[in-house]
Amino acid sequence: MASVTETQEVTTSDGTPIKLAVAYDGKVHNASQYAAYLPVYDTTTRFPPTELFEFLDRGLNADPAKLNLLKKDDPTLKVTKLTPRVGTEITGLQLSLLSDTQKDELSLLIAERGVVVFRDQDFKDIGPEKQKEFGKYFGRLHVHPVGAHVKDHIEFHSIYLGKDNLYRLGRSASKLTTTGYHSDVSYEHQPPAITLLTLVEVPETGGDTGWTSQVAAYDRLSEPLKSFLEGLRAEHSGFPQAERAQRDGHFVRRDPVKSNHPIVRIHPLTKEKALFVNPGFTKRIIGLKDEESDAILKLLFKHISQSQDIQTRIKWDDRTVALWDNRVTAHTAISDYDVSDDGEGLRQGFRITTLGEVPEGVNGLKSEWD
Repeated sequence: MASVTETQEVTTSDGTPIKLAVAYDGKVHNASQYAAYLPVYDTTTRFPPTELFEFLDRGLNADPAKLNLLKKDDPTLKVTKLTPRVGTEITGLQLSLLSDTQKDELSLLIAERGVVVFRDQDFKDIGPEKQKEFGKYFGRLHVHPVGAHVKDHIEFHSIYLGKDNLYRLGRSASKLTTTGYHSDVSYEHQPPAITLLTLVEVPETGGDTGWTSQVAAYDRLSEPLKSFLEGLRAEHSGFPQAERAQRDGHFVRRDPVKSNHPIVRIHPLTKEKALFVNPGFTKRIIGLKDEESDAILKLLFKHISQSQDIQTRIKWDDRTVALWDNRVTAHTAISDYDVSDDGEGLRQGFRITTLGEVPEGVNGLKSEWD
């Protein structure tokens, strides 16, 4: 299913001419304050393979008590656990005004709670340069190999579903559900740590996001199964995503990769063990027969997707920002709203994703790739 409405020849900020595929109808958004964040595709620029780099987790510098971030004497600050095992909601604190010390403590809080949701934020209005600067504090920004992005800011993964672009919905047309749990681009050799998502326009109802705690998912397993999985790696592949993008007429800006990551991953900050497989990108367990791998992954995927007692779900508004740790959660968009002329509206936003460390499992088991 194609999503491109027109192709433009434009010039980048450094003077490079490129072709830009526009993936929305400008007539639908002629009064939008946030039209600059709508989806486009640079169909010219190619990127080399992502090189390994040394990752510094900002949470290593944090005070475990988080007294700078969660000030006990601030009457305007409200901190609420969304569920016992995953998710915290914060009001009365502006992300755009955080000090570096507070950001360090936020990094640790995200690792501990999986996802942290901030309400009543001005983040969508501070401009792309400041938004990128905020994201870069937590790590190197990821450029999605096939996804739509924001014009002039290819590091921003554009999130959009409206009547003029049904592409995100079309991927679920052959399934009974629109949900698809995943950890962002987990096929990367150094997969993402923190992801930030903010929406600038939301439907009247629906369009929530759900998260599963992969730490709690691991904890629920029996001891024999834990021991078995801790010695195994699973293949995470970006090839199906790239092949689907090509089939749908989209540009692949970086060649796809595969990585064999430990199935049980240890978080560098909390030292907690977490499942590191997801239905979105994990294809097989290395070293097992096909039937064995399929059966175990089916069990784990069902556990991740259907265990409501280790999940949380948030309702968006256009002043909400969510930050989550891909190393300990899986998440899904819930596209349950009608985007027709008489429907509930559209859903538009952008995602900033930071790359983390090479995953490490139990007894020093590390990721491998060809």
